[in-house]
Amino acid sequence: MLDPRLYTFLVLCDTMNYTRAAQRLCITQPAVTHHIHFLEDHYGCRLFLYQGKTLSLTPAGERLRELARSLAYNSSKMERAVSAARPVFLRVGATRTIGEYVVAPLVERFLRAHPEGSCTLTVDNTRALLGALEAGELDFALVEGFFDREKYASRLYRREEFLGVCHPEHPLAGRQVSLEEVLGERLVVREEGSGTRAILEEALRRHNCTLKSFRGVVTIGDLSVIKALVEQGLGVSFLYRPAAEGELARGTLASFSLVEEPLERAFSFVWLRDNLFAGEWADWIE
Repeated sequence: MLDPRLYTFLVLCDTMNYTRAAQRLCITQPAVTHHIHFLEDHYGCRLFLYQGKTLSLTPAGERLRELARSLAYNSSKMERAVSAARPVFLRVGATRTIGEYVVAPLVERFLRAHPEGSCTLTVDNTRALLGALEAGELDFALVEGFFDREKYASRLYRREEFLGVCHPEHPLAGRQVSLEEVLGERLVVREEGSGTRAILEEALRRHNCTLKSFRGVVTIGDLSVIKALVEQGLGVSFLYRPAAEGELARGTLASFSLVEEPLERAFSFVWLRDNLFAGEWADWIE
């Protein structure tokens, strides 16, 4: 059972406002202040500071937030584990590319291994999934792209080719091309926060370029729409091979690669550090 004062601390971290924290907790604002002062006295350090009218965490507060999030997650799992003999319940997150094209065999394996178990799958971009992990809403996530390895435990699942795609009759089709040539095209790209976009932006930065370096940029949050636009010759995009395999096989899309930047990225299992229950789903990540 999580200490109520730590729970108050976590809510204040989310709201960064004493009044809103009190409203969410259904307690008075002085009670919120009392809980925070108790924790600061107990740990012997300031957890929050005001910079003008803006509330911010101190370095000690940031560290306590990380530890308290893990503690809150483990506490809720402990209550479920000891309150009754219940079937395994797994809360999984996956980025959209993985959720649509990679994760289905893993869900099938879990359900066959745990006939009485249940599972929820949340499909979202990498940034949102990491936020859900920190909020205790997921047990683990299978993500592409970048994450803080100091903050999360992880294990490599597999690596996938990251390739350019275009209309089959496009001048880039089937070629190795320079980045400069691709920059002359309209780019159709995922929304900010997605692993796919982050990987492309990182590759561009290595060549002192950004998305603004393209002739035009169209941002689409749905992978099927991105592929449909590229199939119609309305731009080029970059996708993981599993997301484009069907279209490449049917000939409705063609691939191209960059001479300067052969791209391959990892899909990784990610979970909160200090998770006491990671062993419950070890069969997933082996």
